[in-house]
Amino acid sequence: MSDETASPPAPTARRRRGALTFLRDVVVILLIALAVSFLVKTFVVRSFYIPSASMNNTLLQNDRILVDELTPRFGEYSRGDVVVFRDPGGWLPSTPQPPRPPLVEATDWLLSLVGLSAPDSDDHLIKRVIGTPGDHVVCCNALGQTEVNGVPLVEPYVKLAPGATAPEPVPYDITVPEGSLWVLGDNRNSSKDSRYNQEQPGKGFVPIDNVVGRAFLITWPFDRFGPIDFHHEVFAGVPAPESAP
Repeated sequence: MSDETASPPAPTARRRRGALTFLRDVVVILLIALAVSFLVKTFVVRSFYIPSASMNNTLLQNDRILVDELTPRFGEYSRGDVVVFRDPGGWLPSTPQPPRPPLVEATDWLLSLVGLSAPDSDDHLIKRVIGTPGDHVVCCNALGQTEVNGVPLVEPYVKLAPGATAPEPVPYDITVPEGSLWVLGDNRNSSKDSRYNQEQPGKGFVPIDNVVGRAFLITWPFDRFGPIDFHHEVFAGVPAPESAP
């Protein structure tokens, strides 16, 4: 029997194998990117949009923001932090959404994996932390100021009506229980916040377990891109609850 020399693969076969290898690599890269994006969204940072005007002018309706999800796991919240949280019960009206086509649902879900969509924003609220566990919060003094542990707050972030020097007063006198927060909107006259939910089962307090994270960056529209100011200096003179007068 005579030896036969194997002929090299045909150019067409080589091109086909090269295209399949390239396609396989693209699919692997996309799957890895989706997995990383999913993990980041689940454990590190998450995108939301602002559905209302309750945080004007700090955050405007339809602003898109990023929320730090590490704080609930490894840190504590401070007075002044702007937080996103799930409805503690009765804060949001019950508005059933009509079913959407499966293709729209699937597309929204895929976009949410990479932070380009925030389909559950309407099920969450965003407010500023005014009282942390143990704080005694009172509204209002003779100047219309909120007091925390006996110290009146000068709040430059609060949106006021034209000519007003303070928001419309909504009297309350509360002590924040352990594991909860007292939160108010910066657009104080147009925010259904802790003050207006004292008749709900949670008495207006937000369980820390309901907090998704701390909003820290406006990402859209681009002309508003930048960090969110927590105004921690407003609370610098507030004593700890145990040392409050």
